[in-house]
Amino acid sequence: MASLGTTDSVVSSPSRSALPRSYLLWLAGTRASLTGDAALYFALSWAASAHGGQMAAFVLTAITLPRTVLLLLGGAVGDRFGARRVMITGDVVMLAAVLALAVARRVWGTPPWMLIGFAAVVGTVDAFYLPATGSMPRRLVSKEQLPRAMALRQAGGQVSSLLGAPLGAVLVAVAGLSGTALVDAGTFAAVLAVMVWVRPATEAQPFPRAQSLLAGIADGVKVVARDPVLRPALLLTAAAAAGLLPVVALLGPLLARSNGWGPGSAGLVAAGQGAGILLAALLTARRGPIRRIGVGACLGLGLAALGFAALAAAPAPAWAVVAAVAVGAGSGMFACHLGPLVLAGAPDTHLSRVQSLLSLVQSSALVVANNVLGWLASAADARSAIALCSVLGCVAGVAGLATPSLRDLRQAAS
Repeated sequence: MASLGTTDSVVSSPSRSALPRSYLLWLAGTRASLTGDAALYFALSWAASAHGGQMAAFVLTAITLPRTVLLLLGGAVGDRFGARRVMITGDVVMLAAVLALAVARRVWGTPPWMLIGFAAVVGTVDAFYLPATGSMPRRLVSKEQLPRAMALRQAGGQVSSLLGAPLGAVLVAVAGLSGTALVDAGTFAAVLAVMVWVRPATEAQPFPRAQSLLAGIADGVKVVARDPVLRPALLLTAAAAAGLLPVVALLGPLLARSNGWGPGSAGLVAAGQGAGILLAALLTARRGPIRRIGVGACLGLGLAALGFAALAAAPAPAWAVVAAVAVGAGSGMFACHLGPLVLAGAPDTHLSRVQSLLSLVQSSALVVANNVLGWLASAADARSAIALCSVLGCVAGVAGLATPSLRDLRQAAS
């Protein structure tokens, strides 16, 4: 990898050699756990909805609030004590928490205080776990294999998302919240066993123990703010999160309702986006990213913007599904190019802190965008809000192409 801050190359050209067994085992374990988590989150939301919409919102907030507030601390802890150690600790805590939830459900039912307390535990663990797990591909594969490894991770994550909610619905119907929690406990036990076995080839040097965690957080922010590649990459991530993420989850159902299409059509639109993301991730894992990796990320935003425009103008559900596939393909293309760019460009000593900042800008942008776009959809209509997302995606893509440090970034020759 070129020295940090150069604009010639940050990501090595993709290697066609097989990914390490340790990475594939880690990937399988974490994707299985992600599927179990998605199923449990559905069950948790279902249980919370029995207490009314406001309580369901409180439970979701109990997850997102501590996760957002503690993310930077979680990144600093990962760099100080090691990502593997943080992940093992998080898996142990969550295994105990989901087993306790299964028992508590049998004893007390589903009182609001229990649901909120468990959600707060989930959000807190996520704040430390997400930066650590986000840095693991860099620790387990060579730089040449990083783009393919992360594309495969993206594909696995999308499959987990697609399977998680339906699995949760089946488990809730058959075994209730307790049974779903026990299934999730099994996935945590599996990934814990994997993490005990898997050891990174090289563990990054921790930052000096004389430096406090707060100073470590500030140092991570400074590194990103001063770097000519990481700074615009994270700004582009914020714009993408604001423009891409709310469309199908928030605006898709609103569009279906306003057109009288029904919930089935909204579900098909969401499935279309998921299929597009999966297709882009599998294609990148197979063929590798575009050599000008920064340009590839910007072109992904452009493709998603075209999909938004088509979705806003869709006259029937079938056209909306096709448009959603284009949105998903653009989103997947963006993620599969920007993810390796950021991870490869981070200094070895700051891997978890850079990942925590990446997660933080996504979460913060999404919170703002959901409220702004929701207000616009109410004040005007869902099509206007989706059209605004199209404009935002187009502007972000053009701005990225106009930034030399991203536009000129390319994979080094093998």
